[in-house]
Amino acid sequence: MGIESFHPCNDITAPYTLEKHGVCQDAGQLWVPDLAGLQACYDLVWVGVTLGHYCLQVFCFAMGWPWAPLTAFWALGIVGATALRIGAFNVQSFGDHKASDPDCGSVIAQILAGYDIALVQEVRDPDLSAVSLLMEQINSVSKHEYGFVSSKPLGRDQYKEMYLFVYRKDVVSVVSTYQYPDPEDAFSREPFVVKFSAPGCGELIPPPPPSYRLSLTLTSPLSTAAKELVLIPLHAAPNQAVAEIDALYDVYLDVIDKWNTDDMLFLGDFNADCKYVKAHDWPSIRLRSSQVFKWLIPDSADTTVGNSDCAYDRIVVSGAHMRKSVKPQSASVHNFQEEFDLDQTQALAISDHFPVEVTFKPH
Repeated sequence: MGIESFHPCNDITAPYTLEKHGVCQDAGQLWVPDLAGLQACYDLVWVGVTLGHYCLQVFCFAMGWPWAPLTAFWALGIVGATALRIGAFNVQSFGDHKASDPDCGSVIAQILAGYDIALVQEVRDPDLSAVSLLMEQINSVSKHEYGFVSSKPLGRDQYKEMYLFVYRKDVVSVVSTYQYPDPEDAFSREPFVVKFSAPGCGELIPPPPPSYRLSLTLTSPLSTAAKELVLIPLHAAPNQAVAEIDALYDVYLDVIDKWNTDDMLFLGDFNADCKYVKAHDWPSIRLRSSQVFKWLIPDSADTTVGNSDCAYDRIVVSGAHMRKSVKPQSASVHNFQEEFDLDQTQALAISDHFPVEVTFKPH
């Protein structure tokens, strides 16, 4: 006969079932053979597990000593979660020529396949032919399937670029997108805002050995609240970098008004250093002066491939949950030149920028 679990967590919609083998008179006990082959009834013990901000609560059973620690450790590991790695890469005039170059295309695909979400900038491909080829290359080098979402071509004159997000489909999904309306015409390439859902689905791990006679049956799926995050890209016009970075604060307010969330990640080539943004400019930039935002790539970083030393590419986070979720020391510059053992000429053929990246802890 079976003993059905009871759990107070509203996040779990389906009970687990413990099957009792043998005869224990007390409904709160479970028959278990010990390691010497003897048989005994052990008291059942609740094990409550709370994982992260999602308030995903899993209630399992553990048997009395000495099996309780084994089963408790198993209960703690029953739901696995994966850290979320996000990158931003200005690929420098990405189009058919670069995508079809076997050397460049292969390296770009391998770089992007290392992220769960990657922002690609300077995409000049209105018919998406280069993007289609890039996606084929990414999916050929990765064991996971990737999808994409892109903006329309953006720009004030004939020169236009697109924002492209490449994402791992088994980890995140696109919930919604919108093109920031830019009522003040503050941006050369106004942000293409994307809301992603990152459920953090886990995998069941193998149960304890059959000799323990513990049968844990999932009678219906776990219900978990998917976490959403908003990504806001910017490739700032160099000579307007100060004004455009400052105007991201207006985008921040617009997203709060539209989607009622402040969990946002601003990322891209802000041109936020050297001659374009100087030390005396920072106090006038609301995205920098407000304590609401945390800048993850420091001013001391070098995100350029060439001989310059400038922190052009940045990642900025807002929202209490997002700030707490950043994995310590994970925000960095991805030096693909060293990774793929390229000389400077080979590296510059791919881009004059290194990607910047950050990892968010699993929940």
